[in-house]
Amino acid sequence: MKVFSFAFVVGVLAATSLTHAADIIGTITLTGTPPAAIPITPLMNDPICGPLHKETPTTHFYVVGKNGEFADVVVSLKDAGGNEITGKSTGASAAPAVLDQKGCLYAPQILAIQTGQKLIVRNSDPCVHNVHTTSNAGNTEHNDVQMPNGPDLNYAFDKPEMFMKFQCDIHPWMFAWVSIFDNPYYAISGTDGKFVIKDVPPGKYTVVADHRKLGEKTQAVEVGDKDVTVNFTFEVK
Repeated sequence: MKVFSFAFVVGVLAATSLTHAADIIGTITLTGTPPAAIPITPLMNDPICGPLHKETPTTHFYVVGKNGEFADVVVSLKDAGGNEITGKSTGASAAPAVLDQKGCLYAPQILAIQTGQKLIVRNSDPCVHNVHTTSNAGNTEHNDVQMPNGPDLNYAFDKPEMFMKFQCDIHPWMFAWVSIFDNPYYAISGTDGKFVIKDVPPGKYTVVADHRKLGEKTQAVEVGDKDVTVNFTFEVK
């Protein structure tokens, strides 16, 4: 009986090691000179929004470090055939994501969530905003007024979509873009250009790196029981 138990445990451990999830890690780099950031002068001319800033804010379409570290690139997985990974969402049990309106700007400007995941939209400003969403994938659209420092708005979306637009019609310079996935296998590169997609099951995938202005790049990858490194370089000509 003891021999059987030992063999059984060994078998279970072996099976577990074979199905161990790994991380996909990497760095996104930008080469070339991106377009200069544009000062958001209408914000400074607004009698309520302007005093919230000591200096004129600028657009952040290209967030690049001194060595080309490229932020705000959305990295996700498709199956080996390039198809969306569907039916894997853990959004219903995931922690809520937060999109804040602060200083009459959206923060963060680039966000990613899962289908079914709660998205909290907050108004931290002393002025009225309206949260106006526009979908190209059939997600429910919203156009909701939010009072100064008012209650949070809560949303959830059921269809995958890249760069769903959030805007404030009262302050037309305010935009954010939310990507929605039907699985938890995605990440957004930080200001150091790095990203981590955690706990990826073994298999063959297509890794997709997508920047709102520069489009997407892909690489094929096979994940086993060790972390895999995948780097991307975008170019501005």
